Amino acid sequence: MRYLMRRIIFYVVAFVATITINFFLPRAMPGNPAEALMSKFGGRLNPLALKSIEIAFGLHEHEPIWNQYLQYLGQLLHGNLGTSLAYYPASVSGLIGTALPWTLFLVGLSTIISFVIGIIIGSISAWRFGGAFDTFMSTFFTFTYAFPYFWIALACLYLIGYLWGVFPISGAYSMDLVPNLSVSFVFNVIRHAILPSLTIIFTSVGYWAVNMRNTTITTLAEDYVTMAEAKGITLRRILLRYAGRNAILPNITGFAMSMGFIVGGAILTEIVFSYPGLGNLLFQAVQQEDYPLIQGILMIISFSVLAANFVADVTYSLLDPRVRVGGNQ
Repeated sequence: MRYLMRRIIFYVVAFVATITINFFLPRAMPGNPAEALMSKFGGRLNPLALKSIEIAFGLHEHEPIWNQYLQYLGQLLHGNLGTSLAYYPASVSGLIGTALPWTLFLVGLSTIISFVIGIIIGSISAWRFGGAFDTFMSTFFTFTYAFPYFWIALACLYLIGYLWGVFPISGAYSMDLVPNLSVSFVFNVIRHAILPSLTIIFTSVGYWAVNMRNTTITTLAEDYVTMAEAKGITLRRILLRYAGRNAILPNITGFAMSMGFIVGGAILTEIVFSYPGLGNLLFQAVQQEDYPLIQGILMIISFSVLAANFVADVTYSLLDPRVRVGGNQ
């Protein structure tokens, strides 16, 4: 319990620091979103409108910075992330709420699939260490893991999508469809997600497979594994009940980090396939200097990473009691 409380306090402090940096960083940049919005109209707007726009964006330059910070915290407590500059008058919360489910579906599902496949293949490779399967898989995944996301995405886009025409090459669903829960619409969404999902799985499964293989091989050389073999326990049971449980621990931390960064999305993949996820939205916000939207997305990503790491710490302590014992001392 003491270990858990210490981790909770740590992540609460980390989150407060994150939202504080998130507040001050955009305000350290030259200009402000209100002036940028006015410039889009060629200065033809009434200058009196500038004050109203500043209020809408929460930018009161004549007020003390600490007062702005308190107002910012108050807005966060009410779930108000501000108003978008590029999509004015749309709210940042609404834009994020629209893009987030697509990213969770695409990147989240792809990450889980690649993790499960990688752990299974890595365990089998370690089990058959030095064999043909191990040699081929370790070489193959070391090679594929070096491929950049955008290269695989462009290759899939051109070969499978454009030349062969097997799957759609852009968007989350066909533009002539209205989002609903019908079987035809769900099937259409899945078809649009296959190419970007294959890109993510192909380039990330090797990381999990190689890591799991290496940690399992190291774990199989431990004394307690040798003792289990001496007792006549089968190799499969040793791999699953003894070595596998400990070998997967480092991958749990990496998986939690990946789940946290899911919210940010695979930005390059979403850009290549014009997928309406959070990563693509962040790219559009940066391009259009939409500081409120950038600030809101980065805060959501930061919170997701912290939450994922907290879950990893709890899971790690459940799988390895030594962590709880060390944390209680």
